[in-house]
Amino acid sequence: MRSTTVFTGAGILAVVAAGVVAACMPREYAPSGQALYNENCAACHGPGGTGDGPASGAYAEPLPDLTTLAARNDGVFPLREVMTQIDGYGRGARVGEGMPEMGHLLDGPVTRVDTGDGIMTPTPVKLLALARHVESLQR
Repeated sequence: MRSTTVFTGAGILAVVAAGVVAACMPREYAPSGQALYNENCAACHGPGGTGDGPASGAYAEPLPDLTTLAARNDGVFPLREVMTQIDGYGRGARVGEGMPEMGHLLDGPVTRVDTGDGIMTPTPVKLLALARHVESLQR
């Protein structure tokens, strides 16, 4: 015996409606690392990460070239160190000295990341997205 499926106008409409509803459902939050960089870093570090942003002149010392972080680390992008520098954990909250506090990047959802030590560490999604964008700037 052969089974035949007959699609009616109502059946097709139901399938299309389900697809439309699924497309309107909120997707998992995935911030843009580039947008976070533009909002928080480009004024000082420049759009390309070379330290030539419009506010870079406010610092006594030249800002580091973020495009050479991997090159200065034997070709390996120092993800953990970059995230530590961004979140301020390693330098304390010395507002007014050097890089400003970026604690707001710690708000929101977290993900688990191995930063090179084999341990899956809960990490703010926005912090990781920003660090991955800096990684994408490497020459």
